[in-house]
Amino acid sequence: MTLGVDVGGTFTDLVLWDGEQLIVGKTASTPDQSDAVLSGSAEVLQGRRVGTLLHGTTVATNALLERKGARVVLVTDEGFGDVIAIGRQDRPSLYDSFSDRPQPLVDKAHRLEVLPGEGDLTPLRTAVEESGAEAVAVSLMYSFEDASGEEQVLAALQGLDVPTSLSSRIAPEFREFERTSTTVLNAYLSPPMKVYLENLSDGVSEAGFTEAVLVMRSSGGLMELDAAAELPVSALLSGPAGGVIATAALARSLGDPRVVAFDMGGTSTDVCRIENGEPELSFSRDVAGYPCLMPSVAVHTVGAGGGSIAWVDAGGALRVGPQSAGAHPGPACYGNGGTEPTVTDANVVLGRIAPNALLAGEVRVDVAAAQRVLRSLGETLELGLEEIAEGVIRVAEAHMERAIRAVSIEEGADPRGARLVAFGGAGGLHATQLARGLNMKGVVVPPMAGVFSAFGLLLAPPRHDASRTVNLAFGDSALDEALQSVADQAVSGLRDMLQKDAEVRTSVDARYVGQAHETSVPATPGIKWDEVERRFGEAHRLRNGFARPGDPIEVVTVRASALGVPALRWDQIPSIQPESAPVGKREVIFGGASHDAAVVRRSSLGPGDEVSGPAIIEEQESTIVLAPQDRLVVHASGAVEISW
Repeated sequence: MTLGVDVGGTFTDLVLWDGEQLIVGKTASTPDQSDAVLSGSAEVLQGRRVGTLLHGTTVATNALLERKGARVVLVTDEGFGDVIAIGRQDRPSLYDSFSDRPQPLVDKAHRLEVLPGEGDLTPLRTAVEESGAEAVAVSLMYSFEDASGEEQVLAALQGLDVPTSLSSRIAPEFREFERTSTTVLNAYLSPPMKVYLENLSDGVSEAGFTEAVLVMRSSGGLMELDAAAELPVSALLSGPAGGVIATAALARSLGDPRVVAFDMGGTSTDVCRIENGEPELSFSRDVAGYPCLMPSVAVHTVGAGGGSIAWVDAGGALRVGPQSAGAHPGPACYGNGGTEPTVTDANVVLGRIAPNALLAGEVRVDVAAAQRVLRSLGETLELGLEEIAEGVIRVAEAHMERAIRAVSIEEGADPRGARLVAFGGAGGLHATQLARGLNMKGVVVPPMAGVFSAFGLLLAPPRHDASRTVNLAFGDSALDEALQSVADQAVSGLRDMLQKDAEVRTSVDARYVGQAHETSVPATPGIKWDEVERRFGEAHRLRNGFARPGDPIEVVTVRASALGVPALRWDQIPSIQPESAPVGKREVIFGGASHDAAVVRRSSLGPGDEVSGPAIIEEQESTIVLAPQDRLVVHASGAVEISW
């Protein structure tokens, strides 16, 4: 048996695969994420053991966002201590004079400069010891080519019992600012991640659930607990990755070449484009304003979830998010003392969430509380109850629509030929309105939509990623050796997880000579340079709208990923047997008008069944809203497709 546990800002989702059936669970998240993991697991397992617990966590993300990481000392070359403060010339917001980059995670007093190989490093050891450092980041300028200098520093610090991150091991790639930032991030996150994972490991072992815990990587694969503690920067997007992997598997099963994953939870909404059954990967991105060179699914996140708070700014405009009511106290309708109006409260007021709903099996909806906080907000803007509720929904959906545009239109991909795959506890409440607004092909809501990210953990393979900057001119014969070397490195890392069979994927980051940015294209050992050039030209045209045939190209970085065997394949999912359930009606507001909407339990729908809007499709973990013009059809897999 395998258990997937995904921790969100509001709820912790669980999916158990026992070899024959899937069992789901959901519980409120806790300040210490391991508490919800342990209590939720105990409820789902009912005293049984599992072979492996697969975990998607936001511990690293939260530590960074809340600035609760370690006190870090940065060791770098003489004269380069201020690299992380200088950064690049670009601005976070070009025309906003009040917007600036976040403060470096290492203050100036803790940036130590050395000349490795040229003198005694004992003073460095003394300085680190006296600094009270909780972690050390070492990033020398040319360590991506020669790691010996960083290894000397590591040897000099031996015995201090302070976790040390070397850039040559974390991200052996060029561009000193980005590499240094990634290494500092890893050092900053190491202590809190290590403490959390050790507590979790001790907790599951003591409870008797399992001895084996794997953690989701940002790139959509699983790694061992020790590896996650040593390389926490690779798990910064651990949470959203599970849903993206599950969406890719669904897209392949439906034979749909283009979909956009849309995961709306309690705190945020995550979107990611998926082409030909594979999620878009990013090898360089900013996380909370800090550059990070770890491979990750190209998720775009906005602070618009069910718990996002609606408020009025100084100019009198209605705003939603990014602040969230979280799990405690949560939206006002949770009845736990929340006093701020949220998106979930607006959905309750409009009838889209049942007035007697029991969310996640434990939170009883308080309609009066939702009406009270929204009425108060409406009075500020001189709007009625239903008007302000619909206003909150429209503002939140505007944020979500911009996120979908960011991963489609702004990346050169037309969303009009794609379907929106909606999941998360709140995804089905807003998906059809968003898809219609972008003229998308339709909406697909998968089975177990409310716990889909946890389900994705079961579909994720063990994975190890490797990369190396090589800087090869067109025709250089060293390309083949470089690709094979990085592939061997990835396979070796996967074998450490006792994975004997591996699927190896290799690629190169190429660019026109003189360009400042690269485009990644698939390339296997033995590939000819002409083929690299052709693939690069096609990818460049797709991404940027043009290519420059005949201009020389170069390969900057080679990459490899080794993938093992997941716990579950999509075709192993047992068919869903419909259960009889009563169908009722409820008054629901659409566009300022009241409609009698059919209320249908999703468990009563079988393959081929159809439902026409207006309607509400309910299940314990999530809700689907069908507007008056929507039509729903159930697929054989249990997924539902909505068109209009």
